[in-house]
Amino acid sequence: MDHAQLRERLVEKLTANGSLRTRAWRSAAETVPRHEFLHGGFFRHLQGPASDAWTPVLDSDADWLEACYQDESLVTQIAGTILPTDVRGQIMRAPTSSSTMPSLVLRMLEDLHVEPESNVLEIGTGSGYSTALLCARLGDERVTSIEYDDTLASRARTALARQSMFPAIVTANGLDGHPESAPYDRVIATCGIRTVPTAWIEQTRPGGLILATISGWLNSSELARLTVHGDGTASGPLLGGQVSFMLARPHTPPALGLLPDLNEGTERETLTGGEILADWTTRFVVQLAAPHAQRLTIERDGHTEDVLIDIASGSWATVHKNDGRWIVRQSGPEALWDTVEEQLGRWHAAGTPPLEKFTVTVTPDGQTIHCIG
Repeated sequence: MDHAQLRERLVEKLTANGSLRTRAWRSAAETVPRHEFLHGGFFRHLQGPASDAWTPVLDSDADWLEACYQDESLVTQIAGTILPTDVRGQIMRAPTSSSTMPSLVLRMLEDLHVEPESNVLEIGTGSGYSTALLCARLGDERVTSIEYDDTLASRARTALARQSMFPAIVTANGLDGHPESAPYDRVIATCGIRTVPTAWIEQTRPGGLILATISGWLNSSELARLTVHGDGTASGPLLGGQVSFMLARPHTPPALGLLPDLNEGTERETLTGGEILADWTTRFVVQLAAPHAQRLTIERDGHTEDVLIDIASGSWATVHKNDGRWIVRQSGPEALWDTVEEQLGRWHAAGTPPLEKFTVTVTPDGQTIHCIG
């Protein structure tokens, strides 16, 4: 099949699964060729014991074009600088940019609830594919997109120009927004954030919407849609779907460095075992209780331990199973696991509501997330 046939097949699939819900966004998806934003190739994950192994797929490879029109996220950069054309063989480093799966891109654009005259700020240009969809729907002059990485911004700008699209592409820290083109009617972020920046609220008209994925260092996240109010605050629900993006680079966790002495601290039995951290929703709730904690799993003394570490405060907790009982050991200024248990207790008392029952409120004093039912 040629790219037009592949694109039409993808559009039909996205319509059938509910990602495309309106005629206007279907028309945009039918117009924008995704492969044009993947010239230079992407990285394919290699299955096996090395979970971070990737190999390049170049646009000269036989399966490149069809892969561009699969409903999959395609990694386009690794380790902050490495592109597919830089690698021969494989590389074992972490991805830092990708072309998001089309179903999620279009689901978010539908959830953004744009109007024909909306001025939109996009945080995270990436490959430029979602930027192109916005341009096709609203026109270049109504789209401003910010990319943290200058190389990625330049590649996206070139790809957009090939489609005769010339939105404002800005290389900057997207968390600061872009006041020069404000105010905006809509803000959409294609990167994860720990907290919604006040700059986005300040640069959005009252009544405008901010769509962003709120995440954390325990790797659980959810899409939120906030309405900006005239008093400089914003609030709105989590939308559900276990949406996940790479964190904005300024929001990535610091390196753990040397581990504390896990033999120290006080030890007790707990009814809250480490298995709770395997569940997406529970982990999100835990993340609310310990927003600065990072998690790792280690094998020690013949058992598996889940470890939470807050390197800023120096607090830590480790949980493991011993003879069928869960044991927690913790140390530092804050008893991390006690805080986790208290948060989970309140959630269970409310009936363990799903994340769609949570709401986000952002004020000049900070961000809060709480259950509404």
